[in-house]
Amino acid sequence: MHELSLAESLLQLIEDAANEQKFTRVKTVWLEIGQLACVEKESLCFYFDVVKQDSVAQQAKLEIIEIVGQGICNQCHHSILIASHYAACPQCGNYAVQITHGEEMRIKELEVE
Repeated sequence: MHELSLAESLLQLIEDAANEQKFTRVKTVWLEIGQLACVEKESLCFYFDVVKQDSVAQQAKLEIIEIVGQGICNQCHHSILIASHYAACPQCGNYAVQITHGEEMRIKELEVE
């Protein structure tokens, strides 16, 4: 249920940007979410629809851009794609993989009026 707090934080960032940049309406929010960020996208969308009521983002559409998980194997040093935190390196089978991408969540762009 941490998606509710993520949705609230997302809305706060949007409202802060609206105050700073003087826009009054958000049409679209493009949000990048890493495949390894442990965020249920459907749940986040649901909670965003709930919390955005009576805000500058009331009519906003949430577009999610998924960022693939990537890492570097500590054994063979190959850069690899990974789908979970506990994935083994497909090159050597080692489980000691340092994640380099895929845990992030950030607002990429806002379409505003």
